[in-house]
Amino acid sequence: MNDVVQEWVSKAEGDYRTANREFAVTDEPNYDAVCYHAQQCIEKLMKANLIEREIPFPRTHNLVQLAGLLKPALPAGKLWSLYDLRFLSQAAVAYRYPGEVAEYEDAREALAICSRLRIELLAMLGVG
Repeated sequence: MNDVVQEWVSKAEGDYRTANREFAVTDEPNYDAVCYHAQQCIEKLMKANLIEREIPFPRTHNLVQLAGLLKPALPAGKLWSLYDLRFLSQAAVAYRYPGEVAEYEDAREALAICSRLRIELLAMLGVG
């Protein structure tokens, strides 16, 4: 893993820690932030995998689009849930601005999806 890929992984892991810390807060938790950082973790790990494989990618937060680029690198028969990818992609935008507020269940689901995908994406990089 080169230095650039390692930096993407490091940033992703920071997002993962931030999402987990905020989810654990009992006094005024920011579930919007949990959802946002969960999505950011997966986006950065997908981009790290694309960089590692020298696959160009556009500037996007759309995890479905990034997953499509990574599909040839997935283990045989492995597919990611479109629901999961769409849920996290939506979390990157919907809860950042007025009009939508993440609740406990939204944050719990975002973190659960993030945790599952994180393990797979790190394994694809030979980490973990």
